[in-house]
Amino acid sequence: MGPTLRRPRRRRWASLLAVTAVAVTAGGALACPAGAAGTNVDFATHCIPPAIAGIPPIDGTTTGNVSVDTTTPKVGDTVTVTYTVVTAAASNPTELALPADIMTPTGKVTLGGAQTGDVTVAGPKKNEPVPGKGAFPSFSMTGTFKVTQPGAITLSPGDYNIHTSYIMELDTPCTVITPPAPVSETVTATDSTPVNQRAITLGSASGNAGDSVTVNGTGFTPGATVTLAGRSGDKQTKDTATVTADAKGTFSGPLVVNDKTTTGIVAYEGASWDEKKGAGPAAYAVGGTTPPTPDGSQKLTTTVKAGTLSMTQAGNAVALSAVDFGKGGASTGSLNKVTVRDFRGGPAGWSLTGKVTDFTNAKFTGPSAKIDAGKLSWTPACETKAGSPSTCKAGSAGTVGSSGATLASAPDGTLTGGEFSVDAGLSLDVPAFTPAGSYSAVLTLTLT
Repeated sequence: MGPTLRRPRRRRWASLLAVTAVAVTAGGALACPAGAAGTNVDFATHCIPPAIAGIPPIDGTTTGNVSVDTTTPKVGDTVTVTYTVVTAAASNPTELALPADIMTPTGKVTLGGAQTGDVTVAGPKKNEPVPGKGAFPSFSMTGTFKVTQPGAITLSPGDYNIHTSYIMELDTPCTVITPPAPVSETVTATDSTPVNQRAITLGSASGNAGDSVTVNGTGFTPGATVTLAGRSGDKQTKDTATVTADAKGTFSGPLVVNDKTTTGIVAYEGASWDEKKGAGPAAYAVGGTTPPTPDGSQKLTTTVKAGTLSMTQAGNAVALSAVDFGKGGASTGSLNKVTVRDFRGGPAGWSLTGKVTDFTNAKFTGPSAKIDAGKLSWTPACETKAGSPSTCKAGSAGTVGSSGATLASAPDGTLTGGEFSVDAGLSLDVPAFTPAGSYSAVLTLTLT
């Protein structure tokens, strides 16, 4: 009986060790959102595995990258930040393969320069199976911060944590040994008259259902009653609490989060959410409890592999209608249809923008033989394919110009994706006495 009992015990602890190995190496196969990435930077990292693993701390090198949705915000704007762990501090140290979708990453990005503080970021519970002794793919986390000061604001990758849900709930924090890590991205904020200076930070970017998270706020109305609330995508959950701002407009209070679909936390003054009197959402993830597989049963798993964000267009040339010399007017046409496919399966939305060069005539030079880029306008349209989780929104009709404009977009959400058809009517306002001839320009579309 002795040997018969010991062998099952070894198999059980091997499974637990495999879970811990995931946490120690901080890996996970999460697709990185599309966008203009910052610079990859290396920094020394100290990871502490759960005590049950029996594995000593790991000191290694993490390669991180921080990107933003805009590098030129104005004071008062909200900037979306994506923190990607390109290369984790270590690889899977065991011979055991690790299952899919057991890891939920959270972390922080450190701000410096004109504005200081930390941005909490969180990623979805999604990873591909990892073979024994195999390297861990990268994973991404997103969050937002409100710009409160003009000038250059630096962003550095910070501490991150891997929460694993496999047999039991485990956490492995990985910290920057010599903070802050090198700067990965810089945004330059311009001054404006900010309507809303309210901002919040969280004591933690994740927790289990029923845990309390500390919400810290600044810039609120002194003495105001402030509602703290969970958000699931763009909807408010039932998890709420109230605090009172002090004489300086600051507060610190707890919010118990029970809803497992929570993706962020907001704070606001008044009876309901109003972005002019609120702050957030700050990214927050809720872990669950996965019961062990009972004796005599078999756990079945499958994998839905994440794809990419891409676009194709029906053609690369558009002939606008001719206009008469001396009369000028609208030279019109239609943009070649663009198909956007978002098969990433994460929480990130997308934006399709365009900008155009001046229209020039190869046979003539000088100001009179040029039609300014600001003369081109469009009327965007967008259709969503049936069954798509996201719904696209057409950009506003108006000038395209050299600085660019939005053609179409889809918002962030708990689950995004789908297929979308985008086009636009084009109109070039040609001055009356523009020299006769053929004029051409390049319209560039960018999907992020």
